[in-house]
Amino acid sequence: MSHLLNAITLLKAYLTPGGRPERGSVTVEHVLWAVAVIAIVGIVVAAITSYVTTQAGLISAP
Repeated sequence: MSHLLNAITLLKAYLTPGGRPERGSVTVEHVLWAVAVIAIVGIVVAAITSYVTTQAGLISAP
């Protein structure tokens, strides 16, 4: 995850025209990306848990 975050930060720095970017903006960006990644992981975990629970309920014991 940190590699992706570093790559995105470097890309932003490369595309930002001239001068230094505002101080502190990288920290805010990291927090926003972290929140987004946590939300996506939560959605994926909920979907997988739901699927596994459904499939486990379909298993019939002889």
